[in-house]
Formats: sequence, C-alpha cells, structure tokens
Amino acid sequence: MTGEPQVTLDPQSLNPIEEKLRVPLEEQLTSALQAATERVRHAYTGQSLPEVTAWLFEETKAGLHPDIADGFHPDHAELTQVARSIVAG
Repeated sequence: MTGEPQVTLDPQSLNPIEEKLRVPLEEQLTSALQAATERVRHAYTGQSLPEVTAWLFEETKAGLHPDIADGFHPDHAELTQVARSIVAG
C-alpha cells in the first residue's frame, strides 16, 4: 500500500444529514485511521493479519467521537489491506 490510508464514504449509502457532513466526516475518519495506523505500526510485534486488522479497527474507533465511532463500519477488505502493509513492514 502506498501513501497514507484514506477514508471515502459512499454518497449513495448516506442519509441527507450524513451527506451534508460527508467531507468533514471523511476527514475525521481519515485522521483517526492514519493515527491508528501509526500507533499500530510502531507497536507491532509480529501479530497475525487478523489480529492487526482488529487492532486497527479498535484503535481507529478509539480516536473518534463516541457517536461517530458507533457508526464506524469500514470496508473489511480495505482495513485488511492497511493491516497487510503493517505486517509486511
């Protein structure tokens, strides 16, 4: 994986209020994912890919406002790709 992970929301899956907030929401989710990626990368000690994927998910949620964290349901394949980049070094 090249560059920093980004979060992009599917506009068709958003309600009208979420759509109005899409850009700042994407920015907050991206920021939380990038911070989580750095924390996990620095603390990584050989855990399995599924463990790193779950760890990234939990770390990202921990960096979000509780209301946003409750609705955080990332694409599992994309989160696994970020985890794979950590495992690969």
